[in-house]
Amino acid sequence: MKTTRRTLLKTAGGAAIFAATPSILTSSLSAADSKRIAMIVKNLGNSYFDACANGAKQAADEIGGIEIIYTASAKPTAEDQIAVIDAQIAQKVDGIIVSANDADALVPVGKKAMQRGIKVMSFDSAIAPDGRIVHLSASSTPLIGAKQVQMIGKTLNYTGEVAILSAASTMTNQNAWIEAMKEEWKKPEYANMPLVATVYGDDQDDKSYREMQGLIKSHPDLKGVISPTTIGIRSGAKAIVDGGLVGKVYITGLGLPSEMKDYVLAGACDTFAIWNPVEYGYASTFIMNDILNGAATTEGSKLSMGKKGETTVGPDGECVMGEPFVFDKSNVEEFAKIF
Repeated sequence: MKTTRRTLLKTAGGAAIFAATPSILTSSLSAADSKRIAMIVKNLGNSYFDACANGAKQAADEIGGIEIIYTASAKPTAEDQIAVIDAQIAQKVDGIIVSANDADALVPVGKKAMQRGIKVMSFDSAIAPDGRIVHLSASSTPLIGAKQVQMIGKTLNYTGEVAILSAASTMTNQNAWIEAMKEEWKKPEYANMPLVATVYGDDQDDKSYREMQGLIKSHPDLKGVISPTTIGIRSGAKAIVDGGLVGKVYITGLGLPSEMKDYVLAGACDTFAIWNPVEYGYASTFIMNDILNGAATTEGSKLSMGKKGETTVGPDGECVMGEPFVFDKSNVEEFAKIF
């Protein structure tokens, strides 16, 4: 479904917001008294980021005096995202939280914002350290990568060809997770489970669907696919169901329970994992609030994540929220009602 400038996005908590143009999510104080934080995500029409925005609103309501501006470009490109960030710099927001489409390409605009007194942090997909203050990872990169290989290994009994269906080739988090997957793959239990291809669906449903079809056609002995992106895994699962391949090819990766429930129940996906995106947006907003209030961000410093507790700043400003959670037939319906 094509996203238009009037596309209505629904967040996990049920609140409706418009994000094709900047959406304002305010706390109880008036806008004049509020700190303005722009949450700039990779692209429009992504339910995962809509849920992050809902978490940001929850944090703003708890903190008070926070105005969340939720916005993104229509396409997940660095050039389009830089234009969105420039627009928020011009609006003189207090803080910017970004999920980066390109780690290095966003450094100059991140520096520009910080030179003008705007605090910049990234979450989900990092800006390189010179372009932001801290980055909040949902979990540790080694654990996220390893978990996905472990899930498909268990599903396939560690035997059969496996491919990766990623998002864009420039996305920091995707590439880091894939490298972590390859480290896990070196273990002897995966000797009979070769990685045969890596393809990119650019976080677009149609392209991801076609790439999945291409993998199946190019690799007739393919048994499993790992897709570390919510759009890729749902599109890949749909291709399995549409192609009558349930029970022959399985997909795993990072997905949303609300989008993967039917595919899990149908048998196209045995297990998948994700962190709670509502909590991700929530924790990021609390961290940005701490930074705006002058909290230290040097290595070893503690930053608040609200009800999520505290995170410790590591080397290069890296922080971690928690561990990914695995979903299967036993729990996917319960969590699908939440996000």
